[in-house]
Amino acid sequence: MALTDVGIRNVKAGAKPAKMADGGGMFLLLTPAGGKLWRLKYRIDGREKLLALGAYPEIGLGEARRRREEARELIAFGKDPSREKQREKVRERIQAADTFKAISDEYCGKRRRDGEKGWAPATAIRSEYLLSQLSPAIGKLAIVEIEPADVLAAVRKIEAKGNLESARRTLQLAGMVFRYAVATARLRSDPTRDLRGALTAPKVTHYGAITEATRVGELLRAIDGYDGHASTKFALQLAPHVFVRPGELRHAEWGEFDLDAAVWVIPAGKMKMRKAHQVPLSLQAVALLGQVQAISGPEDYVFPSIRTRTRPMSENTLNAGLRRLGYASDEMTAHGFRAMASTLLNESGKWHPDAIERALAHGDGDKVRAAYHRGAHWAERVEMAQWWSDYLDQLRKGGDVVALRTKDDAA
Repeated sequence: MALTDVGIRNVKAGAKPAKMADGGGMFLLLTPAGGKLWRLKYRIDGREKLLALGAYPEIGLGEARRRREEARELIAFGKDPSREKQREKVRERIQAADTFKAISDEYCGKRRRDGEKGWAPATAIRSEYLLSQLSPAIGKLAIVEIEPADVLAAVRKIEAKGNLESARRTLQLAGMVFRYAVATARLRSDPTRDLRGALTAPKVTHYGAITEATRVGELLRAIDGYDGHASTKFALQLAPHVFVRPGELRHAEWGEFDLDAAVWVIPAGKMKMRKAHQVPLSLQAVALLGQVQAISGPEDYVFPSIRTRTRPMSENTLNAGLRRLGYASDEMTAHGFRAMASTLLNESGKWHPDAIERALAHGDGDKVRAAYHRGAHWAERVEMAQWWSDYLDQLRKGGDVVALRTKDDAA
């Protein structure tokens, strides 16, 4: 006879365990302690087994019958409901551990170790910081539970602060994490794929850079008069001579320099294009580095943090130094030394454009062409480095400015 809710509520426990059958192999087990436990007796592969369906009243009669039918369907397909229940618990445990933050940390660790395609240290730090901005909203959520609306709400908090580029980049990074979860069989699809166009597009801005010869001279004289920290002053003085990316300059280590050979070899792991880069050093650059070495050498970072020698100079230090000299961010930035060199070297008409591109460590999609130019233009780059430093000295002194080609000359 089928059970009823009234009958289950009113039944009293006895001195010994008792069973109340409901049909289809399901029964309610009454324990002497007063417990009422749902159980399902079934056979699979010729063996009799027992499946726990929950406890009454948490699991009512209707829910217990639904669970019974689900189990009977599995049995009909030759599946053991007890084993499937164990598998589901394992899956839930794995999914609970596979939170967005856990997979994000795993992905960032992988990108740091990704060989030639790995993130440069500065890129890794920036990316990890941006992803951490999502943690309060979705960091603790199992990645399979995250919906597009959850991600959009999280990045819009960044957008609402006016950080449009950071919001765009954070959404892009989140998509990378989700696609990594898909690739590692922990997620079916990337929930950010339908969010394209949802954020306000940031206005494209260019790094502030001084590219007029007379103003370059003024800047160099201002740097020479810098009255802040000595390490910052030396970094600002060296930057125009080598015109590498600010992160490459900040992370420079003494072991990368051969001052006798006048060359600086930046490891691939520190380069944006993930390829080692050789920088020819002019006499002026070598002299400056000699002065710096007396302060920070002969090991570790060339320009260490003012707090500890185990970390490089802060990424804001050089720009802060330029602000201290009175240059606004739209006038001159640490990255602007590259645009300065590129503009004036090209306008001089003395150097092959490919030699200038190699000096700037810009990528070349053609691997054969890139390999050829790397070797073919080295001698020219060495000569160009010395000419450039001599020209900077000339501008600093306020001497005659080298005549640059005009459009009419080029024609």
